[in-house]
Amino acid sequence: MGLQSMERDTAWVSAPPVMDVPALAALPKRRLLAMLMAGAEALECCRVLARGGLNLVGEVLRGQGAFVEYAHYPENDVYDADTHSQYYYHAHRAGEHGHFHTFLRVSTGNREGSPAGDGPDSGEPVHLIVISMDAYGWPIGLFATNHWVCGGAWRSAEEVIALLPRFRIDHAYPSWPVNRWIGAMMVLFQPHIEALLRHRDRVIAGWARAHPGADVLEDRNLEITGYLPISVEEVVSEVRALANTRKAG
Repeated sequence: MGLQSMERDTAWVSAPPVMDVPALAALPKRRLLAMLMAGAEALECCRVLARGGLNLVGEVLRGQGAFVEYAHYPENDVYDADTHSQYYYHAHRAGEHGHFHTFLRVSTGNREGSPAGDGPDSGEPVHLIVISMDAYGWPIGLFATNHWVCGGAWRSAEEVIALLPRFRIDHAYPSWPVNRWIGAMMVLFQPHIEALLRHRDRVIAGWARAHPGADVLEDRNLEITGYLPISVEEVVSEVRALANTRKAG
């Protein structure tokens, strides 16, 4: 669905538009190799969990009591005081088991994204992207959201993209494989995340033009700005094939 049709029709809010998958063929080999390494990491994290009869979602929910819609898992989120990365899992949407919200905290009022201080309550969280999961604990999609969904500090797509390489959870709570996996996902799917964020800004700009006088960032009629279905295995296979045929870039 194109931007113009979205400006005319609000029905897509409950069934978010599926975007075209970004072309990876133009990426330089060094970036493809970084994505390939991240893909191997993501698959390895899933492999070691599966060997123990576990999965990514189950690890985050383990020991957290009853699974309640909208509640954050684990309680009080996951935060790395060194990298200022943060995430949580919750559920409230049809078509998925739940999803991971990812953030990076920055100093209050800083547009360049200087790191926040120590502790999860310092600085402001900048929302990065959402990873949608199925009932078997596998990732099935990525989506971007309007500001009101998570609040925090609003940054343009380019400002958020500049923060992406800093996302990393370098500790073992609530699960070492899950923390490594979510960091690897941010690298493997960075082109997809960048596309979603730029698309988000275009959608919001278009919505603002179509609704003059409204506070578009707080408009509850605009929730998800774009969605991409994903497969780790398929992207890893594509990236491997491209890297094997690409001259060093």
